[in-house]
Amino acid sequence: MKTFLDKLAAIVKPEAILTDEMMKDHTTFRVGGPADVFVIPETVEEVKEIIKTAKEEGIPYYVVGNGSNLLVGDQGFHGMIIQIYKNMNEITYKDGEITAQAGALLSTIAKIAQNNERTGFEFASGIPGTLGGAVTMNAGAYGGEMKHVLKNATVLTKEGEILTLPVEDLELGYRKSVIIDKEYVVLEAVITLPKGNAEEIAEKMNEYATARKTKQPLEYPSAGSTFKRPTGYFAGKLIQDAGLRGYSVGGAQVSEKHCGFVINKGGATAADIVALMKDVNDKVVAEFGVPLEPEVKMIGEF
Repeated sequence: MKTFLDKLAAIVKPEAILTDEMMKDHTTFRVGGPADVFVIPETVEEVKEIIKTAKEEGIPYYVVGNGSNLLVGDQGFHGMIIQIYKNMNEITYKDGEITAQAGALLSTIAKIAQNNERTGFEFASGIPGTLGGAVTMNAGAYGGEMKHVLKNATVLTKEGEILTLPVEDLELGYRKSVIIDKEYVVLEAVITLPKGNAEEIAEKMNEYATARKTKQPLEYPSAGSTFKRPTGYFAGKLIQDAGLRGYSVGGAQVSEKHCGFVINKGGATAADIVALMKDVNDKVVAEFGVPLEPEVKMIGEF
């Protein structure tokens, strides 16, 4: 590991390399053990070289944004976490197009769109994630999806090649994409939005913000919707109908406000959350014969 750390130090600034970094400080669930190595690159070239070095040294790695859809095991992640977030979040606007690095927050992009009277991105204004994760998962809400607004995305392939792919080549579907299938890393994306009415844009963003505040447990740490939407059903409704509203395991709880959310009520461990998710799935399958697939990504040792 020392050799690997020495090689990393030749790529990024010393302060950009952390060891035994607690992942609970980098996830919205606020749980997760230490990552052996946690590195924060500033440029595309640094990302490319970091990943190349990890492969050469046989070090497992995982790329994260702000950790809004991530559950890390209590024993941590044995390998390297690469955080593309605050050091790679540049956003530019020109002629109806927003170009943003993968670490840019969706809420910030939405605000820039609003300031320039561009419509179509209001749906993403309250999603607590970064552009990289949103493109990867084709994030969506209130009838809008990333595939509706994307022009292209620049990615790093497993072979170290940098490609700019048009939206039709990203194969975006419900929480899926070619990015996931081919293990690409999103570096940047271009969003194209039509001209809109400033008051209508603001009204829609306020409407969505109010809906989230009243219907979602934003006051507690969580990873958003915990389960994917089963075909023909809504996960939250199935969980509610199974009598699991408020069901708890340790510090983890099925939200009383929205049963589609598992929250950290206080002091939850990753093990608590995983056990609760298993109990919920087992009960829903027993009651309705519908399995629930996690939407939250799980990495590390549990």
